[in-house]
Amino acid sequence: MSGIRGLWVKEYCDFDKLTVEKIVLPVLEPKQVRIRVQAAGVSFAANLVVAGKYQRKPPLPFTPGTECSGLIIECGAEVTRFKPGDRVCAALDWGAYAEEAIAWEVNTYPIPDNITFTQATNFNSYATSAAALTWPHLLDLQDGQTLLIHGAAGAIGLAAIDIAKIIGAKVIATASTEEKRNAALKQGADHVIDYSDGNFRDEVNDLTNGSGANAILDPVGGDIFVQSLRCISMEGRICPIGFTSGSAAQIASNIVLVKNVTVCGLNMGTYYGWSPNDVRYEMEDRVRNLMTAFKRWGSAEKIRPQVFATFPLDNFKQAMALTLSRKSIGRVAFVMN
Repeated sequence: MSGIRGLWVKEYCDFDKLTVEKIVLPVLEPKQVRIRVQAAGVSFAANLVVAGKYQRKPPLPFTPGTECSGLIIECGAEVTRFKPGDRVCAALDWGAYAEEAIAWEVNTYPIPDNITFTQATNFNSYATSAAALTWPHLLDLQDGQTLLIHGAAGAIGLAAIDIAKIIGAKVIATASTEEKRNAALKQGADHVIDYSDGNFRDEVNDLTNGSGANAILDPVGGDIFVQSLRCISMEGRICPIGFTSGSAAQIASNIVLVKNVTVCGLNMGTYYGWSPNDVRYEMEDRVRNLMTAFKRWGSAEKIRPQVFATFPLDNFKQAMALTLSRKSIGRVAFVMN
């Protein structure tokens, strides 16, 4: 069978039950581009998609993976932004874990020459962090305010540190190990806290002279979210963006009321079209503005996208195991030869 090599999901299953097979890409549609994949981000979400536990289920069989970077090798007849040879990153509905992938032009973005393809797999982490921190209906972080970032050594956390420092905010970062806390400091955090025992409220209040954090970015959930409400400022904002703890928090509405707190959730996938109501075209300008900022910051070396480890596609079990272990600092990525 001719084709390209890629991971193949024949039925929903555990990630380590997958196989690398020869697959055939579909015919290119007019508004799509074909990408020779150089790198693809390994994520918690991909594990859930393969297991059939994500909110969106691709039709079987399929190749998993939603974030890749590489070179455009073919453009559909109606594509106007790109040409073969362009360096790009793309948010895919699925298909990133293969030697080639097909993306919609609306979800494809240029990357600067000084950002490597593996670094560029962080594009969604920066877009998610930028949306959470800067959009007016979300955290709307301002110069001089204090941002508390949980899970700060993850890809989104490190991206958020970069963006917060560009804004001019003070950053308090939490992480569970000394290695991760050192990574957050190196990325630019002003203070770090060990939150492995769940007790960080007093330290945050001490660091803010009792006023609490103006904004909190929480990819962890569970008890971390509950404790966060106890060290947030009056009229503060908290943005849950995930539940790596494995559980969603029950919101203490009494604290929300007394402190006039705003709780503003963000599911970034909605803006890429990964929801039952596909709004990728309606939201294109908002997302492309974020990606333009990512390119601008990268070109100016104002950001430092971190890659913790890379794996060839054949080592997909090890790549996902590392991702799920929560031991990585920054991005885990596949690299294609």
